[in-house]
Amino acid sequence: MNQHASLSQNGYVVFLRLLALLGMAWGIGYWLRLIGWHTGPDWRFDTMTVAWRVAACTLAVLYPFAASGLWMLASWGTVLWFCAAGIELTMYLVFPGEFGARPLIVTLHLLVILLYAAWRFQMMHEARKHRRAEVEQS
Repeated sequence: MNQHASLSQNGYVVFLRLLALLGMAWGIGYWLRLIGWHTGPDWRFDTMTVAWRVAACTLAVLYPFAASGLWMLASWGTVLWFCAAGIELTMYLVFPGEFGARPLIVTLHLLVILLYAAWRFQMMHEARKHRRAEVEQS
C-alpha cells in the first residue's frame, strides 16, 4: 500500500482484496458444485435445471475473474464483481421460485454495494478537498 495514501484509500484497498478473497471462494464453490463435489440433490451439472446450469456456469467463470481483477485493483474487477452480484441478486430476488431464497447472500451483496458506494464517495470528497486546498495555496 502507498504510504502517502489516506486512511480511506488504504482501507479501500483492503476492502477490495477481502472482496477478492470472498469472490474467489464463491467461484470455487460454484466449480465444486458443477463437478459434483457438493452433497445437495441438484448440485451436479447433469441434475441441475437449465436455469441453474446457465447461472452456475456464468458465476463459476465471473467470480474468479472478478476476484483476480479486484486483487490487482483493476477497474474491470469491480465491474465483473458488480455483474456477478447483479446476477445473483436477480436470481434470488426476481426468480425465487426457480433459484430459492438466499437472504444472507442478498444482504451481503447489498451491504458490499453500500460499502463500496460510501468508500468511493468518501475518496471523491477527499480528492475534491485536496484539489481545493491546492488551488488556495497557489
